[in-house]
Amino acid sequence: MLPNSPSSLDEAGVPKIRLRGIRKRFGSNQVLDGVNLDVAPGESMVIIGGSGTGKSVLLKCIIGLLRSDEGTVEVDGVNVAERRGRALDDVRRKFGMLFQGAALFDSLPVWENVTFALIRGGGMPRDEARAHALHVLAQVGLGKDVAQLSPAELSGGMKKRVGLARAIATRPEILFFDEPTTGLDPIMSDVINNLIVKCTNNLGATAVSITHDMASARKIADRIAMLHAGRIVWQGPVDQIEHSGSEFVEQFIHGRAEGPIRVEVLEH
Repeated sequence: MLPNSPSSLDEAGVPKIRLRGIRKRFGSNQVLDGVNLDVAPGESMVIIGGSGTGKSVLLKCIIGLLRSDEGTVEVDGVNVAERRGRALDDVRRKFGMLFQGAALFDSLPVWENVTFALIRGGGMPRDEARAHALHVLAQVGLGKDVAQLSPAELSGGMKKRVGLARAIATRPEILFFDEPTTGLDPIMSDVINNLIVKCTNNLGATAVSITHDMASARKIADRIAMLHAGRIVWQGPVDQIEHSGSEFVEQFIHGRAEGPIRVEVLEH
């Protein structure tokens, strides 16, 4: 696969998500510098890369929280950047997202967190919403006793599972996962990875994840793309990651200080 080139998915029809020439600058800092990427319907794409390489900015550009300076973001062939107001909301209704810190509302019990969009945005009656929340919580391995708890009463792993329940509660077509295993121990990380795979498959959803956790990437990905210096330097099937032929990928997946990826360390 050529670095930063779109995949052969173009030949199979319209991708669920298509990125072309995405550039984003903050002042003098060029964060994204011409990103091209396709994600096929039903595919789980994982974007890897070190801290500060632009992964979160790219995710925000896809969702429409940030607007790229150049390029196009298409969802089902629709350019997100051209949408405003209700038209943009219509695209976002296809999305569900698990945030890095779960991003639960402290003032709401778990069940209202899970069904927040259905109550506030969809007008679902509260009794119906609570019943739905119990059903979705069960899908992520949480019992009905958790529904009435506040986020402050939850462990880190439970917060992630509640966040995942909220992400799938609206049965979205596309799921986004922002560093889904950050802050979790290896066992709980694997639990979350398994739940992500199960929930995504049950929905038949397309998934885009960003992570620097290679155990997570290997577990949840169909394909992996590596972002470095604002560009995709490699992309391919997950089973090719160990034989990528990319010096950047080799250094990253093996956690080596020496290589083309340089980290500045001040010496005294």
